[in-house]
Amino acid sequence: MPKVFVSGAAGLVGQNLIPSLKQSADLEIIAADKHPANTRILRDLHADITVIEADLAKPGAWQDELARCDLAVLLHAQIGGLEEREFTENNITATELCLKSIEEGAVSYFVHASSSVVNSMADDFYTRSKTAQEKLVDASPVPHVVLRPTLMFGWFDRKHLGWLRRFMEDKPVFPIPGNGKYLRQPLYAGDFSAIIESCLSSRIEGTYNISGRQKIDYIDLIRAIRNTVGAKTPIVKIPYHLFWALLKTYAIFDRNPPFTTSQLKALVTPDVFEVIDWPGIFGIQETPLQQALEQAFLHPEYSHVTLEF
Repeated sequence: MPKVFVSGAAGLVGQNLIPSLKQSADLEIIAADKHPANTRILRDLHADITVIEADLAKPGAWQDELARCDLAVLLHAQIGGLEEREFTENNITATELCLKSIEEGAVSYFVHASSSVVNSMADDFYTRSKTAQEKLVDASPVPHVVLRPTLMFGWFDRKHLGWLRRFMEDKPVFPIPGNGKYLRQPLYAGDFSAIIESCLSSRIEGTYNISGRQKIDYIDLIRAIRNTVGAKTPIVKIPYHLFWALLKTYAIFDRNPPFTTSQLKALVTPDVFEVIDWPGIFGIQETPLQQALEQAFLHPEYSHVTLEF
């Protein structure tokens, strides 16, 4: 049975990918992540796989496990935060160590989850570190594919739409920066997981921009989430500069805020990402946005499992 190593396995994509891999692929799964609470959730949900709690930015026994695998899926990423060091360690240093084990070991093919931000006009710690990360992957002689997803949502979503959903259920009002007319192309993590599975099977190579195929304004996306979960929270528009000041103040009291001023800037940056025929290229069925929201937020087993930041 081929062995696949999944880095960042306790995050959003990993937690969506592993149930799918278990159902449809004949693989032995080695899952690695550094977050203690989220790794514990992964282990509790999937007692039949090997789960390793390790910081991939530091050399360790996990590298030997990776080197012995046949396949790898690199999902580890620092998405939010206030310190550049975190992005450097988790997006660049960890990738360097993973690639060293891949290139010196038995891995014959790997999938790298990059990000649409490498094509973005945004300039922040996340964008710069993900761009540098992708360059490291491109230089690897081991056959691989690079996938660049847009904003994702799905089961266990703790930072993006899942956090917004919990916010609107807990707070008396839901604030929107400016007029809320910021075009989004949300991608369902279930569809992205299916693409990764297809890559592991076909061993396709190259770089692919995986954008959500339905464009929607941010404010309309918030309304769709509210309607899906049956929330009654009023949506209130707040001037951008006031919204920015509130986030800046919040960050003084929380060193790991769920939403930062850099992410706010990225939200309002007018990016439109390439839409390719990824259902045709990877041979999968696209999930319509409304159906995907229902699967993400109303699933009887997974929709109420909340990961930590």
